[in-house]
Amino acid sequence: MTDTTDTGSGRAAATGRPAAARPAPTVSARPARPSSEKTGAPGRGPRPGEAPADRPVERFPEHPGRRSRRGDGSGPPSGPPSGPPPGRRSWRDSPVRRLTPWLFLLLPLALLITFTYVPVVNMVYYGFTDWDGISPDRNFTGVDNYVQIFTRPELFRVFFVSGYYLAASAVQIAVALYFATVLSFDLRFRNLFKGILFFPYLINGVAIGFVFLYFFQDGGTLDSVLSWLGVTSDHPWLGDPTSANASLAGVSMWRFTGLNFVLFLGAIQSIPGELYEAAQLDGASRWQQFRHIIAPSIRPVLSLSVILAISGSLSVFEIPYIMTGGATGTSTFVIQTVKLAFQFNKTGLASAAAVVLLAIILLITWIQRRLVPDDKVDLT
Repeated sequence: MTDTTDTGSGRAAATGRPAAARPAPTVSARPARPSSEKTGAPGRGPRPGEAPADRPVERFPEHPGRRSRRGDGSGPPSGPPSGPPPGRRSWRDSPVRRLTPWLFLLLPLALLITFTYVPVVNMVYYGFTDWDGISPDRNFTGVDNYVQIFTRPELFRVFFVSGYYLAASAVQIAVALYFATVLSFDLRFRNLFKGILFFPYLINGVAIGFVFLYFFQDGGTLDSVLSWLGVTSDHPWLGDPTSANASLAGVSMWRFTGLNFVLFLGAIQSIPGELYEAAQLDGASRWQQFRHIIAPSIRPVLSLSVILAISGSLSVFEIPYIMTGGATGTSTFVIQTVKLAFQFNKTGLASAAAVVLLAIILLITWIQRRLVPDDKVDLT
């Protein structure tokens, strides 16, 4: 059997020629290049300017302001780096930033303390002295001034005068609530009526006092209108304590009805319209809509109006002072306090009266807030 593995030597023996020496295969010492590196086509060397296959490709850093040419978003972020440089404090951590709100509040707080709280403290102090407002001497008298306010009839009578204005305030709230409810619906000329009702509140109280002074005087506008209607009356409207207080309370009611009207109207218009539509689909009347939708919704505003009415009835000043000057039994608490301080030079007693008025208003406000808490109303 012949060996067929070496065909070259066989051919040489057959032909009689010596066989040529085959070159031995050489093994390269260079490691194999990974297939993932794209440095050139296989079978050729690197191009000029191209990195050899045995070392990684070097890339120059891109400019921070330029966008990367690669579309995969892996380039450096464009624009300046966010955040402060290392070693530098941020504005949020700066103590100046923490003091900035207090710097803005410094002037308002200074004015508030100087012209509000300091005079209140001085007023409380003067209420325990017999200071006349002029002399530097102030003798401490204890609670004697407060005892006089509640025991002297001429001083305590002013609380009964405030009852006229309190009754007028109740009528004023009812009238304002009625017109606010009616004008909140779609009616003709409702904007005109809104302006008419609110206009008296824009007029100065002194001007209103002079206008109604001529209105109620003998032979004035009111007597002329009554004579046209066939009613003859020679009653002095501002000469009798009962009629004078009733007339002054009516003027105050006419002036401040517009304020309550605007408050009620704004509260009613803030009610969602879907509630009215649902009530109409259920067949609810106007009164039922007012009772079950409007009244519960405006309860906080109604509570505010009651507080303003009570405090206003105790602190009436402009209209009675201009029209009567506190004569014929029309002196209010504020008019009496002003006369005690500037006419009779009893600043200590007037300060005690002012403290009593402040305490009464705060007490009534606290009682009202306890009886009618300001809770959210759920109409759904």
